[in-house]
Amino acid sequence: MRSGIHINIPNILTWGRIALIPVFVGIFYLPDAWVGMTQKNLLAAIIFTAAAITDWLDGYLARILKQVSAFGAFLDPVADKLMVATSLIMLVQLGRVDMMVAVIIIGREITISALREWMAREGQSANVAVATIGKLKTAAQMTAIPMLLLYEPFLGVNMDIVGSILIYIAAALTLWSMGYYLHRAMAGFSKNSDPT
Repeated sequence: MRSGIHINIPNILTWGRIALIPVFVGIFYLPDAWVGMTQKNLLAAIIFTAAAITDWLDGYLARILKQVSAFGAFLDPVADKLMVATSLIMLVQLGRVDMMVAVIIIGREITISALREWMAREGQSANVAVATIGKLKTAAQMTAIPMLLLYEPFLGVNMDIVGSILIYIAAALTLWSMGYYLHRAMAGFSKNSDPT
């Protein structure tokens, strides 16, 4: 993995995701006379979905173009967490997500990010590598958020109801995955400190 700041296609896509955040927020502050709430919901859901797609795309391109860099590895999860946190805060403000759910999900992301940084410095990053439970949490979360942004029935699906169920599932998986990673980290330290 190359170090330093590199301007390449994957990193440009990642910066693009970050640049979309103020646009995403700004949509909900447009006057209703300009854009109705239904249109705001749709635009926000499209932006979030586009960001989620580029999150996968920039990683894929970095691998096939051999443009993986230390800076890209740092920036990619930051962009992802910024978009998720911003979306949850907006959904709380709109009354579509309970404050405690947002606190749990955002708090977990901060905690596990700090844990991974600490474990990497200790040479034990493998102990907190992404696990299946973390992938399930992400899948539930990334499905729930655009549904709650759209909020209105779409293709016969009640987005508000299904999205609300999924975001609570995501919150439960969030707590479970946090416990899993913390346990793995502590177990790793205990094993390494065992004189036997």
